[in-house]
Amino acid sequence: MLDPRVTERRNPRSADVDLATPLEIVDLMNAEDRTVADAVATQREPIAATIALVERAFRDGHRLFYVGAGTSGRLGVLDAAECPPTFGSDPQMVQGIIAGGTAALTRAQEGAEDRPDGAREDLTAAGVRAGDVVVGIAASGTTPYVRAALAHAKSIGARAVILACSPPPAELLASVDVAILPITGPEVVTGSTRLKAGTATKLVLNTITTGAMVRLGKTYGNLMVDLRATNDKLRDRAERLVIGTCGVERDEARRLLQRADGHVKLAIVMRKLGLDADAARARLDAAGGVIRRVIAEAPPPVERA
Repeated sequence: MLDPRVTERRNPRSADVDLATPLEIVDLMNAEDRTVADAVATQREPIAATIALVERAFRDGHRLFYVGAGTSGRLGVLDAAECPPTFGSDPQMVQGIIAGGTAALTRAQEGAEDRPDGAREDLTAAGVRAGDVVVGIAASGTTPYVRAALAHAKSIGARAVILACSPPPAELLASVDVAILPITGPEVVTGSTRLKAGTATKLVLNTITTGAMVRLGKTYGNLMVDLRATNDKLRDRAERLVIGTCGVERDEARRLLQRADGHVKLAIVMRKLGLDADAARARLDAAGGVIRRVIAEAPPPVERA
C-alpha cells in the first residue's frame, strides 16, 4: 500500500519523467514549482501569528529554534545562519538544530530522525527554555524527532510551531501553538521533499525571520540598516547607506560610523538628530529599535528604473 502522506504520493504529471528530454524536465519542474507560492499563501495567517510570537520572544530576551531532520533540518540551520550577516543579530537569537548534529549538514545520518530521545537531548544541550519559540520542520508532518522536540518544548513552557507540507496527526495539531501547513502535493520524484516541500519550507522560514527582524527595527523602510561594518565589503555598504540616507559625503559617513562603532542605524539617528552615540542609542531603545519612530522621517524615495 502506498504511504497516505501527501509528500509520498505519486504525481501523475511526472509519471513518465524518466523518458523526458532535458527541456521537458525543466518545464515539468517549473510548472510544479509555480504551485508552491500559492500553497504558502494559504498559510498567511499562521505565518503572521508565528512572526508575532517570535517578535515577542526576541523583545523579551528569548530565542527562536528551528528543529528538523534531513532537508528540513538543513533549511532551518541555513536560515538561522543567514540572520546575523543580514540583520546584525546575535547568533544566539536564531538557532538551527538538526537530527544527527553537524555531520548531518553534509551527509545523511540514517536513523537520527527516528530518535525521540535525541531531540530532547539536543534541545536540552542547546539550552531551550520557557519563553523560547521552537519551530519544528517536518515535510511529512510525522518525523519522530520533530514531534518529540515540540512535545519537549511545550513541557518546559516554550512556544511550539509545526511547519509541515502534509497534514500532521491530529494529536500533534492539538498540542502546538501554531500550525503552518503549506500542502505542496506530490513531488516530481516521489517522496523527494527537497523539491516542492523544501522550496515551500524555505519561503516560510524566510518570511518568519525577515518579518520578525523587520518588526524589531532591523530595516529603515526596506534598507538593511542594522548591520555592523566588520569587513571591507560591509564597510563600503555601511558608508553607502549613511551617504544615501543622510545626504553626506563619504568622509563624513566614515566619521559617523566610527563614532557609532560601525552601527549604521545608530549613525543615521546620530546624524538626523544631532546626538552622540549614547543619546541616539537611548532614543532607539525607547522606540523599540525602529528608526522611523525616532526621527519620524521616511527613508529616501526609491529610484525608479
